[in-house]
Amino acid sequence: MNDLRERLVLYAVTDRAWLAAARATLDGQVEEAVRGGATMVQLREKGMDDAAYAALARRVKAVTDVFGVPLIVNDSLEAAITSDAAGLHVGQADGDVREIRVRLGPGKILGVSTQTVAQARAAEADGADYLGVGAVFPTATKPDAAEIPLSELAAICAAVRIPVVAIGGIHAGNALLLRGCGLAGICVVSALFARPGQVCESARELRALAEAVTRPA
Repeated sequence: MNDLRERLVLYAVTDRAWLAAARATLDGQVEEAVRGGATMVQLREKGMDDAAYAALARRVKAVTDVFGVPLIVNDSLEAAITSDAAGLHVGQADGDVREIRVRLGPGKILGVSTQTVAQARAAEADGADYLGVGAVFPTATKPDAAEIPLSELAAICAAVRIPVVAIGGIHAGNALLLRGCGLAGICVVSALFARPGQVCESARELRALAEAVTRPA
């Protein structure tokens, strides 16, 4: 995808944890996020088998397709392939990146989570299209995630040619601290989906901040 860097500016990562309180559906919240300015969506839902995950991905993809926003599936290669999602995102423990790249195919987007320069260079060499680096701030979404110093984040951005996005505890109050790191975008979870009735408004605010973060100095 030639415009991948532009697609990564505001990367929304789903979490069904807040749906009941919001009396909302996941596809409805995703629609609000992309209406507000999310440029890419990752479906990250744990505890589902591949068939159910693929079915959910198809429902969400029906929304993102309307807005021309790529849908990325987290972890499950089978669900990504079956749902014809735009791509897949995997972590360091989710398999061999080179093998996943081959199975996913050259026309799909592959993202890989990294925390060090060495991991970043390896992922790029193995065929990753972009990197997710975090957690850059403390996060309740993944409370056991190690926090990455911003100096390491900047070093990773400088070490690879592919775009890098930051994830972990990012919200409107701290996003601008990431300016100058060389990022292509920011990933947000609770800053969007934990705000019932305000997802679209939150996305609009975060999009403006993301553009400021990614603007060249």
